[in-house]
Amino acid sequence: MVQENAGLGAAWFHTGRARPDAACRLYVFHHAGGSAATYARWAQMLPDDVEVAAVQLPGRQNRRSTPAFTDLDTLVEAVYEALEGDLDGRRFAFFGHSMGALIAYRLTLALQKDGAPAPALLAVSGWEGSAHRPSPVPVAQLSDEEFLARVAEFGGLPPEVTGNRELLDLVLPALRADFTVVNGYTDDRARVDCPVVAYGGASDPLLGAGAMGAWADRADAFQGLNELPGGHFYLYEHAMAVAADLARRLRRSAAGPRRG
Repeated sequence: MVQENAGLGAAWFHTGRARPDAACRLYVFHHAGGSAATYARWAQMLPDDVEVAAVQLPGRQNRRSTPAFTDLDTLVEAVYEALEGDLDGRRFAFFGHSMGALIAYRLTLALQKDGAPAPALLAVSGWEGSAHRPSPVPVAQLSDEEFLARVAEFGGLPPEVTGNRELLDLVLPALRADFTVVNGYTDDRARVDCPVVAYGGASDPLLGAGAMGAWADRADAFQGLNELPGGHFYLYEHAMAVAADLARRLRRSAAGPRRG
């Protein structure tokens, strides 16, 4: 059972710049501890024929009063229900970074299993299942210091957060919940039948150079790996390049059948 009425699309999907005439709706999924604000500039970076819908998971920002999910299957079920109420007949696509890539991947598989309309493109960044190494110690059992050390392996938090106990106390509950979601995942190497493109940082310490190319083993239509300079959060510096590449691929897929 989901934690709230998933049909409340305004809560789940933040559209910074509504483009009802856009041919495609791009749903973007944030990383662990992140929020829809991660993609605040994406609407400006993508052409007018793409409408950006940033997914806002519970437990953060305007949804802080709603408990964050700690189980991946339940989370995907909730996003699925929200998505069903949001699709309007236009083509749609998914982009997710890190935990967001995991959610977008499992959501695509859920749609596929039900025979529902599939995304025109699944774009994954900074997460690849075969490289997933869950912590042997449950996240809930880690002290704040131990947990933050674990977070540091992913690139850490901004200094203005870690140096401010008040801010840290606001961020930690959702961050712990998100890490619990990821830590509980068991990879089954399931394949998706929609087109897939992968992005990654060339010096991502969690994956290693070229690791995102392994998505070829999960996709019937793999469009390749676009690797950019940087670590796990390379996306902060190269969002414009990724958005431009996505726009090009979405235009190429526009000749395909209408989805939704």
